[in-house]
Amino acid sequence: METAEAIEARVRAFLTELEIPYETIACRPDQADTAVFCEVFGIAPEASVNTIIVASKKEPKQYAACLALAHTRLDVNRVVRKEMGVRKCSFASFEETEAVTGMLSGGVTPFDLPEAIPILIDARIVGDHLMWLGGGSRSLKIGVRADDLARLPNARVIEGLAG
Repeated sequence: METAEAIEARVRAFLTELEIPYETIACRPDQADTAVFCEVFGIAPEASVNTIIVASKKEPKQYAACLALAHTRLDVNRVVRKEMGVRKCSFASFEETEAVTGMLSGGVTPFDLPEAIPILIDARIVGDHLMWLGGGSRSLKIGVRADDLARLPNARVIEGLAG
């Protein structure tokens, strides 16, 4: 696994290459979890997006990066499963998440994911509002406009992904 600094540099380079404007907040690893981050930095849960890796149950393994607002829950058993085209899926373990993304659990971001991982975005994440996501490590948060997330390669906006 790369160092946190190397992962963060990759994420920044990815955003720069796609010409997506962004802001950053450096945080301590113990401030990376969504609820703590929002409280410490005064960010509303409605402006915080979790990137959750979901895995198929059967081989060959398939993965999806699901983006949901911090105050919502993914509909894994219905909507995510259908979008992935699999019979059963569940949240990937921390170890599996780190292995397939090359990022640290608790800081996974849709920026610079492997091309084989589709990005599924809940339809409520829209507009020109600044949204905060992981920066690839547990020491960085990235703020981008919600509409810029739909510009990511391999991204699809899905109605009802989270509720």
